[in-house]
Amino acid sequence: MEFKTETLENGLTIVGEIMPLSRSAALGFFTRTGGRDETAEISGVSHFLEHMMFKGTKKRTALEVNLEFDRMGANYNAFTSEENTAYYAAVLPEYVDNALELWCDLLRPSLRVEDFTIEKNVILEEIAMYKDLPQFDVLDRCRKLHFGDHQCGNSVLGTVQTITDLKCEQMVDYFNARYSPDNMVLVCVGNIDWDDFVGQVRQHCSSWQAYKPKRILSDFAGTGMLNVLSDEKIQREHICLMASAPSAQSDKRYAASLLSNIIGDDGNSRLYWQLVDTALADSADLEYDSMDGTGAFYCYLSCEPEKADRVLDIAKKVFANIRTNGVSEEELEGSKNKLASAMTLSGELPMGRFVPLGYDWIYRKKYRSLADSLKELQGVTVKDINAMLEQYDFSNLTVQGLGPCQRLG
Repeated sequence: MEFKTETLENGLTIVGEIMPLSRSAALGFFTRTGGRDETAEISGVSHFLEHMMFKGTKKRTALEVNLEFDRMGANYNAFTSEENTAYYAAVLPEYVDNALELWCDLLRPSLRVEDFTIEKNVILEEIAMYKDLPQFDVLDRCRKLHFGDHQCGNSVLGTVQTITDLKCEQMVDYFNARYSPDNMVLVCVGNIDWDDFVGQVRQHCSSWQAYKPKRILSDFAGTGMLNVLSDEKIQREHICLMASAPSAQSDKRYAASLLSNIIGDDGNSRLYWQLVDTALADSADLEYDSMDGTGAFYCYLSCEPEKADRVLDIAKKVFANIRTNGVSEEELEGSKNKLASAMTLSGELPMGRFVPLGYDWIYRKKYRSLADSLKELQGVTVKDINAMLEQYDFSNLTVQGLGPCQRLG
């Protein structure tokens, strides 16, 4: 395994983890743009734009794009988050050149008005679908409540109103501003001829114009607000709690990942044994989200409405207990083993290394092998986690309820 990197004159960075003995390859683009980079007027444009990337180019129709991926037998897709939009494909080594040329073409889409008008209805349907899933809706509402006016509170999907009002010209302007080569990273992992790969990237992408886009970076402790949205059509009470956490650039991020696993793993954690095993809740988990310049812990709870106050009280007591007493050596060892196993099993495949490699470069401009990451994970001590809890102590919880309850707490 060998790490390689190259930057074109227009700022496009190429990073690769070359595995000559691998039986597959993964490649794709990370663009440093998402919900946090949008204004209120164009909320949801990043995700909408992701859809539009597959609607054709000057060289290909949408049908031809699908057929080409299908002929390669590619496992391909894309995703949009609050911070990044990524496009990827896993293929057999003999199709790396084809997949690369196709992605380079797709990343300069036609963005035709007629396609935009049709796809707008698809986005509106997707918004409606997620509104019908309270477990997703409560998280989206809690993020907005927690971050307030901070840009990380922006919804990835946008709203029915913003998508309805969005014009194709606004999307084109956003694309030109954010899909700049100096705001993108091309990642490749697996059985790849690096020199040939870079040569082809130069051929396909050197003409892309750079715009030097900016991103506002600031940490945020959270509002600590409580809000309850009562909806009697929802049968169960869905509760989201959020607290501040280390950023993606912080050296405390592995401690935060381990802590979230100790508190809220869905099969063996403090929340599980206190709430799920006792049949008080059907879901009780905690996740850590490391972001650009800030971070957050998300706790999701789902239960019968009449148990909601008790469930919320117990969850708060779990957080208070860990804030006061910290974690144990036994808990830390088990958490390390679970996360190390997941990282190793995923990292055995090029597609499993694609996202970690991309995020390491997007957030930290630094290469970390799987061995490096495992070493840092295993190096976290109880003292490290307890020290992190002095700064990120769950004492300022934002709480959002969604369901039949009129109030919580």
